[in-house]
Amino acid sequence: MVTLNSKSKVAVFISGRGSNLKALIKNSKLKRSKYKISLVLSNKSNAKGLDFAKKNKIKNYFIEKKLSNFENRALKLIKINKIKIICLAGFMRILSPNFIKKAAIPIINIHPSLLPKLKGLNTHERAIKAKYKFSGCTVHYVNEKLDSGKIIIQKRVRVFKSDNPKSLAKKILKLEHKAYAEALQKII
Repeated sequence: MVTLNSKSKVAVFISGRGSNLKALIKNSKLKRSKYKISLVLSNKSNAKGLDFAKKNKIKNYFIEKKLSNFENRALKLIKINKIKIICLAGFMRILSPNFIKKAAIPIINIHPSLLPKLKGLNTHERAIKAKYKFSGCTVHYVNEKLDSGKIIIQKRVRVFKSDNPKSLAKKILKLEHKAYAEALQKII
């Protein structure tokens, strides 16, 4: 049985509403969970995910938007807090190769498409425009290339003719909440 002390410490980087963060926190509290969310960092002061972190008594910080300052402070906090894995959950910045190298721990990301298809932004609009029969989400390791790291888990959903970008986004977000926790459990 996993005890609280043996759970791997995870940092989550966010920029927005924090729904994936919320799902990760919820899953981290399950007995079978192998991880604990120990740190939440945001590059936006008004990110709603910071409120979730506060409510759950998780150390959380807004770090100014300039990427180099964010990365330098993040590296210090990761070391101080003995973080073992970084999760990017709606973190809308591309980390520098220097940060990835210096962090020297796994960094994973969740992306709202079935990679390698639809790297980058506006995935739901692009999936519908391309008339894909399926879309979904991918949890992958972060490397120096955008949305190109080794895939950990993918979940897919049917795209119906009646779907629009908003309805597709809603369906995929539900999958994301499950996939991220599963991926973390898998790699620990």
